[in-house]
Amino acid sequence: MKRLALVTALAALAVTAHAAPVTYTIDNSHTYPHFTYNHLGFSNQTHKFDKTTGTVVLDRAEQVGSAIVTIDANSVNTGYALFNEHLRAADFFDTEKYPTITFKSDKMAFRGDQPIYMVGDLTIKGVTKQVTLEITHFKCQPHPMKKVEACGANATTQIKRSEFNMGKNAPFVSDDVTLTIAIEAVREQSTAQ
Repeated sequence: MKRLALVTALAALAVTAHAAPVTYTIDNSHTYPHFTYNHLGFSNQTHKFDKTTGTVVLDRAEQVGSAIVTIDANSVNTGYALFNEHLRAADFFDTEKYPTITFKSDKMAFRGDQPIYMVGDLTIKGVTKQVTLEITHFKCQPHPMKKVEACGANATTQIKRSEFNMGKNAPFVSDDVTLTIAIEAVREQSTAQ
């Protein structure tokens, strides 16, 4: 009887330990924030940012999570140096005054153990708006090269750039912008023991 009680206690402890929140650090080399807008009615253009940092905390058993994502606005990359400078200027990202774009969320909705959306504060050019990022893909598994658990996701939302004081040339260049974050994050070693 004592042995059964011990096994039951150990099993409960294992479940509790497994259910603890896990922190993942964003892997900049595999994280791709990008934005898409319509250019003069001709085409939909997509540009990216090359530098992103932050963390994601998940407790899939308890169905809670949070995220802090910081994008280096100076790393905007259109594939054309002159256009990059144009977007860094005061009419758009004004990176001299506002060098980062941030998304902070402590509200994550789940279906089972899969997150389906996050609600949080998006700050661009000093303006903060609440947005909902729909998670269109999510997966956690052991990373085959890093030998530690990693998670990846694609999350998207639509914003109006004029609401962030970036409305120049609208409506010829669309005010509506789709922001997508393709993210990979690796479990922090200190919690992976």
